[in-house]
Amino acid sequence: MISETCKTFADSELAPIASKIDKEHYFPVEQVKKLGELGLMGISVDTEYGGSGMDTVCYAIAMEEISRGCASTGVIMSANNSLFCTPVEKYASKEQKEKFLTPVAKGELIGCFMLSEPGNGSDAGAASTTATVNKDGDFVLNGSKAWITNSYESSYGIVFATTDKSLKHKGISAFIVDMKSPGLSLGKKEDKLGIRGSSTATVTFEDVKVPKFNLLGELGMGFKIAMTTLDSGRIGVASQALGIAQASLDCAVRYAKQRKSFDKPIASLYAIQEKIADMSLRIDSARLLTHKAAMLKDAGKPFVKDAAMAKLAASETATFCSHQAIQILGGMGYVSDMPAERLYRDARITEIYEGTSEVQRLVIAGNVLKEYD
Repeated sequence: MISETCKTFADSELAPIASKIDKEHYFPVEQVKKLGELGLMGISVDTEYGGSGMDTVCYAIAMEEISRGCASTGVIMSANNSLFCTPVEKYASKEQKEKFLTPVAKGELIGCFMLSEPGNGSDAGAASTTATVNKDGDFVLNGSKAWITNSYESSYGIVFATTDKSLKHKGISAFIVDMKSPGLSLGKKEDKLGIRGSSTATVTFEDVKVPKFNLLGELGMGFKIAMTTLDSGRIGVASQALGIAQASLDCAVRYAKQRKSFDKPIASLYAIQEKIADMSLRIDSARLLTHKAAMLKDAGKPFVKDAAMAKLAASETATFCSHQAIQILGGMGYVSDMPAERLYRDARITEIYEGTSEVQRLVIAGNVLKEYD
């Protein structure tokens, strides 16, 4: 059911405008609104708080189909679900959920996640943004966050700041911030290689007052909140990458069956069939890893290693498949008349955000070594 719903939406609402979204750096306002109406902006959130109450497997399936239609729309949806809704539902109080989670899960508002900084990327524990307590018991934030997805469209954001530098990563706390708060400013929209429909910018905090009510979890829980959020978020990125990979295969196969050379479709040539076989093999393998990680998460079992494997496999598969699609299309793959070159550009970021491929390998190896203790 979820697969067919998302497939129909992707084919009718997203694929036809994916090129426009890319070329014009256009945020698909109407399509995102419709995603909310379909219950896709808070898929796994409990229905009590405006979500659809579905499991992680459904989320993975939905993310893949939406991203197959348009990868930019996929990351908008992923960041809202994985990076905002998930930690708020898991760590917020009932009152916080009612205020911050419900409208975002319904798709009425959008949320973002602010962890990376200009001076740190993979070193999430080196937060230089600070949160100090004022005389009223509220917090005051100072610092900057970089590469923030949905920054321009978001109403709320989760920001990680150091509340006790002496405790290092255990001195980081998480806060839910109103993106219209005085002192909060957005830098220029980054001109990106791909995923150009979602806004990405630096967010700067200059004496931004945050009510103590907005503390997410307890003081010092920020690093834990960030890491558990990224662990589950990798399933979403893996699914996004799968959507890009599948779109690349679809594009390549359609072209190969229509394009003729030596009086026959190039799909009949061994060299082309070899590429199609490799693409299909990698996609199915990565999809199985992704769904396994989702099933483990739904079952309440350890899934960190599997999510890292899924993210690593799917992101590298997206890069591989989009590259092979261009090879099959030849010159047509290099021009914007066909989606292959856009898919190639969109794929690249999936090996970087929410943990680089190098970090995924560290996570996988660390967990494997623990299994032998």
